[in-house]
Amino acid sequence: MRCEIVAVGTELLLGQIVDTNGAWMGEQLALAGIDVTHRQTVGDNLDRIVEAVRLALSRADAVVLCGGLGPTQDDITRDAIAAVMGVELVADEEVAERIRGLFGSRGRTMPANNLRQALVPAGATAIADPQPGTAPGLICPVGDKVLYAVPGVPYEMREIMTGAVLPDLSRRAGQVAVIRSRTLRTWGDSESGLAERLADRMVELDVPGAEGAPTLAFLASGIEGIKVRITVKARDVATAVRLLDAEEKVLRGILGDIVFGVDDESMEHAVAKLLEERHLTLSVAESLTGGLVAARLVNVPGASDWFRGGVVAYATNLKFKLLDVPEGPVVTDDAAAAMAEGVRRVMDADVGLGITGVAGPDSQEGQRPGTVFMAVAMGEDDPVTTMVRLPGDRQRVRQFACISLLDLLRRRLSGEPPRPRIL
Repeated sequence: MRCEIVAVGTELLLGQIVDTNGAWMGEQLALAGIDVTHRQTVGDNLDRIVEAVRLALSRADAVVLCGGLGPTQDDITRDAIAAVMGVELVADEEVAERIRGLFGSRGRTMPANNLRQALVPAGATAIADPQPGTAPGLICPVGDKVLYAVPGVPYEMREIMTGAVLPDLSRRAGQVAVIRSRTLRTWGDSESGLAERLADRMVELDVPGAEGAPTLAFLASGIEGIKVRITVKARDVATAVRLLDAEEKVLRGILGDIVFGVDDESMEHAVAKLLEERHLTLSVAESLTGGLVAARLVNVPGASDWFRGGVVAYATNLKFKLLDVPEGPVVTDDAAAAMAEGVRRVMDADVGLGITGVAGPDSQEGQRPGTVFMAVAMGEDDPVTTMVRLPGDRQRVRQFACISLLDLLRRRLSGEPPRPRIL
């Protein structure tokens, strides 16, 4: 079954709101085995909504409209659906009573315009929202196809999608199929570099008509690394998981140690797991990142068990006074190493991290923007240091520096060599 999503709202076109609803619906439809072929965004204009819906129906079996079901004058999704169906809007007394009851239970007087939400295209079915919202969803037959309308309020949309739309779509699809994805998170190579590494594998997978053959996609996600998404379609969940397991094993064999996590496993979670396994505590001394590394670390539940704390020694003289960095240039590998040793001593931690560099836009100490020096101090050995050159503006350099430092720590804890990154 082919499905299309139509997001309704001028605020989406103006960029005032990001369409996170569409992303969530696309994911859930895919998990249910429904193929989403197109997504549209249209403003609050009756003629344009009608045009968008008719276009969607011309190329899809089912259309999900999101937004425009509220009580105000610009909430015209139900009017557009009625125009497409060629029917009138009729009052649904059951919905009207429910809306009155919601206002009454809160001790509030219901504005008369809220009864607009009880208008339903003739022949359509209203879907009650189990959450305390007033906008009902709609299931609207259009010949052998179907339109669904869901509210734009995210929690209301999700409840109606999960409770009514997805089950109805699955029933109409009449097929047993699931789509599942798994994402490998990587750091240490560019998006184009990953594509080159996996080019031969993608050719192997590109076999016309091969049932269950995984597909691969790449997504550069900034501070979260570069993701490789594996997607499979199978007759049941168990088969899909088996296919994902097999493909993940193949990809790990190709990509090696640049893979640091799967799905929601961030770099800080990977580091936390290694620290916990080794019963080690951590401290961090930051300069150009200004506390971003510490902020990421404390996002991990249970961080108090292994994270001792951090020092943001942004000013040069504080590096000398607080961390005993030798006076002299501070954008060097020696300075990063001294910061790592200093913060480990000050915080009485097993492991110390140090990071210094040039975020930009101007050069510093003869180093160009994007130049970052990092160090890990651990045990009796000299600190492990490395230099990276990172792309982008000031914000991106600082973000990339965070994940680069945590990756250096991950490699040190895992016994892997550091990987300089020069772009």
